[in-house]
Amino acid sequence: MIQLSGMPFQQSDMWPSGSIESIIIQQMNEDTVVYSYQSIDELSFELKLRKNIILSARAMNQSNVRFAVFAKSRCNPQYWHLTSTGGFLLLDGVKPSDAIQDIYRNSSQYAFECATAMVIIYYHAVLNLIGESLFNQLFQNIYLYSWHADPDLGLTSNYTDRFLPGDVVYFKNPDFDPQTPQWKGENAVILGDGTYFGHGVGIKTAEQIIHALNRRRKPGTKQSAYLTNLVTRPSFKHLAKLSMSQGVYSNHKYQHIVVQHSESSISFDQYVFYL
Repeated sequence: MIQLSGMPFQQSDMWPSGSIESIIIQQMNEDTVVYSYQSIDELSFELKLRKNIILSARAMNQSNVRFAVFAKSRCNPQYWHLTSTGGFLLLDGVKPSDAIQDIYRNSSQYAFECATAMVIIYYHAVLNLIGESLFNQLFQNIYLYSWHADPDLGLTSNYTDRFLPGDVVYFKNPDFDPQTPQWKGENAVILGDGTYFGHGVGIKTAEQIIHALNRRRKPGTKQSAYLTNLVTRPSFKHLAKLSMSQGVYSNHKYQHIVVQHSESSISFDQYVFYL
């Protein structure tokens, strides 16, 4: 159930029926766990960030970024220094917001593995919610490498059987082929419609991701890959507090940004993000 300032919260007409926000609210209210928030703004911030995580995952899926092991990672040298370990270090004098946006805008110049993809999705989703000014204040020294992330993202991983749209879950492949260790598992964003986005496998159902991992097992083995109960999330409350303390975010005053796009070509610009 959801509590606002200690009082039960029920669905309202703030979010249209069938919207991802409405679906998340319903799942929270049907849960025996208490989801506690100090205000409607704090709850709304989490809902919008979860939605933006989903939108950023879908945008990455439709971009031209490629999956690659660390040794074969690549990035745009105008924004990033490619380290010897395959990480991307933000160049001096480059705005963090510009560098993150470039991954989507010039996606063909990038290749990375699935954990790094998840962190990029988080940064992109947060940027599109809090705006460039605050984002550039908070994330001045971005280093993209596996699960390495700025402390203000507040990434935590916990074991739970309660998943929500916008969560990142982990599919484990216990009998992965040692010749291809990158397929020992797959991090994936829950998209809220029964599908997941995993960098390297695309948007698929859980069964399809498991099938894809099973095809990459050691020869002769039969132990199936499976969806674990490991969930990774950013600190929604911490980010909401930072945003609201700067006057960046209010539930009652936000803006839809829509960029026109051709029906013959699809890019991340087709999506609507929230400020």
